[in-house]
Amino acid sequence: MTVIETIAAWCAAPPAPSNTARRLAREAITDTIACLYAGRNDKSTVAVARALGWQLTGEAALVTGGRQSPSFAALVNGTAAHALDYDDNFRPGMSHASAVIVPALLAVADRVGASGRALVDAYLVGLQAQAFVGSGVAGSHYTAGWHGTSTVGSIGTAAGVAKLIGLDLAGIARALSLGASMASGTKGQFGTPVKPFHAGMAARNAVEAALLAAEGMHGRLDILEGEQGFVEMFGGARPVGYDVADIAATREHTIETVGVMPKLHPCCGSTHLIVDAALDLTRETDIDPDAIVSAHCHVGIANYRNLAYPEPKNEMQARFSMQYCLALALRNKTLSLSDFTPAAVDVFAADPLLAKIGMTHYSAAEEAEAKTYQLPHRLKVTLADGRVLETERQAARGGLANPFSQEDRQAKFADCLDGAPEAEAISAGLERLDEKADLRFLEGLFSPPAKAA
Repeated sequence: MTVIETIAAWCAAPPAPSNTARRLAREAITDTIACLYAGRNDKSTVAVARALGWQLTGEAALVTGGRQSPSFAALVNGTAAHALDYDDNFRPGMSHASAVIVPALLAVADRVGASGRALVDAYLVGLQAQAFVGSGVAGSHYTAGWHGTSTVGSIGTAAGVAKLIGLDLAGIARALSLGASMASGTKGQFGTPVKPFHAGMAARNAVEAALLAAEGMHGRLDILEGEQGFVEMFGGARPVGYDVADIAATREHTIETVGVMPKLHPCCGSTHLIVDAALDLTRETDIDPDAIVSAHCHVGIANYRNLAYPEPKNEMQARFSMQYCLALALRNKTLSLSDFTPAAVDVFAADPLLAKIGMTHYSAAEEAEAKTYQLPHRLKVTLADGRVLETERQAARGGLANPFSQEDRQAKFADCLDGAPEAEAISAGLERLDEKADLRFLEGLFSPPAKAA
């Protein structure tokens, strides 16, 4: 079978997920819905809603208020979910997986009367499909400059949407093939409002691919591995290619073996290992930020390329500035949504500590030798009294190796919903998502916001 047929066969009849997999999926869905709500007033979300929303009416609820077509709802809500860069990372897809999957599934949920359990099932299918699609190109695709959220995300999420609307193996395969034709988005747009739009695009692409597949639209089933296909065109310098036997034999879900990485800090995930390393240091040693002579970071190539703004001029650039994020961590011992507003950046970007922070990266040969594991990110801080503090991190907080506590998750949810009257009902419903016969408890999420940014 082709790669797409192999993935579709797994998605059409997946192994029964464990209770742990279902719990992790519910936590990821909850985290994404919180991020979606927090991003509802962001300028990127509002721009998409205003530019395109005037021409449509329909059945799917928008986080900006009203109801539109499923395609448009996925576009707006996916943009909102990724607007603040607070949503989870997913290493197998090199993607912000949930910011694509959850809005895409919610956009078609009313059409099929989806239960909470069906939503979780479809989320797990979409996530595993992203892992399968990403496995053929791995980090090479991302290092080349493709944004996995809107490439791998478009293709893999199409399988989850197809599953939720009831397509069979052949229909899921058609959706995957169509998703491959929609894959797009370059990392050169990082630090601009276009980046969150990539997640919205991918969610819209996935919905449209599945709905077109339901009508019989189809493409080549070897488009991932075939000539002029995904690997050849998008694979980067060293794509690993697909192992169909390994895909077919998969029984333990990726959410349990690798997991998604919910974010503790509302900024680019490429900063998180260093930020967490800095917070480790500040817990172990009393560091006077004004006594720092230099702080040197050593990171992966793709991470280095993502962080292109040593002197950020606005909140979007600040999220992609190692200097800004690390200086905040050293000064305040925390990062919050309030640190990434225009007013906050106007003040803090002028901190002289930013100019003392440098960054280098591993070589391509070092990363190629590492192959299957992520090299640690290293931090070296030199103080005025001559002390040199060094530490490293191989995983950020939030993943399977260092998971958030229930208190961490609740605090983030509360921060994102920021006192919204519907927060308690939404949180309680999400805690019992598998038991919900429908998703009406989320209606409060889609009430019009008080004002737009």
